[in-house]
Amino acid sequence: MNPILAIFTPMKRPNVFLLLNGEKPTKLPDTSKYEVICATDGAYEYLKENNIKPHFISGDFDSLTAVPKNIETIPTPDQNFTDFDKILQLLWDRNYKNIDVYGASGKAQDHFLGNLHSALQWKQKLNITFFDDHGHYFFGHKEIQLTQCLNKTISLLPFPKATHITSQGLLYPLQQQTLSFGTKIGTRNKATKKEVNISFKTGELLIFIQH
Repeated sequence: MNPILAIFTPMKRPNVFLLLNGEKPTKLPDTSKYEVICATDGAYEYLKENNIKPHFISGDFDSLTAVPKNIETIPTPDQNFTDFDKILQLLWDRNYKNIDVYGASGKAQDHFLGNLHSALQWKQKLNITFFDDHGHYFFGHKEIQLTQCLNKTISLLPFPKATHITSQGLLYPLQQQTLSFGTKIGTRNKATKKEVNISFKTGELLIFIQH
């Protein structure tokens, strides 16, 4: 296999389920497929409400009325980093690489943009995929193959610019095109095949796939 070709499929077994304290998903996934379940302290109560016991939680714990005693708790008081940054560092230190993140969007939008910033910083080390009630999204590598896409809505958002983008399997294909915020972006395209291939040369590209 081409070493720079990343294949994304939602059927791939992930390592980690991570819940952040953004807008809570109306339906949680089957957490039994994950090796590790974790959350920031502000998101812990939602797991508790759904009878899901995490392996650990981290944060400064100022948002909890009582710190649980039967769950590993990891204080991360450093205010120079966000809770998302700090829990990603913990997961990296424990050698977990594939992370499904829920609760990253919604509520305060500056937090959402901050979460994207953190994911971009960790892109070369961790495979981070965000999920919400509408779909999932992630920063793509220079060449990527998407599977199980037929008839799904796919958006390509430069962050803030991506050059020489080429796509196959979309209703409106791109051929060596450049997308940039303030000029042109690639929202609301449609997959015409089960498999979609996307490549670009420079910059960063945020890929949204609607469920």
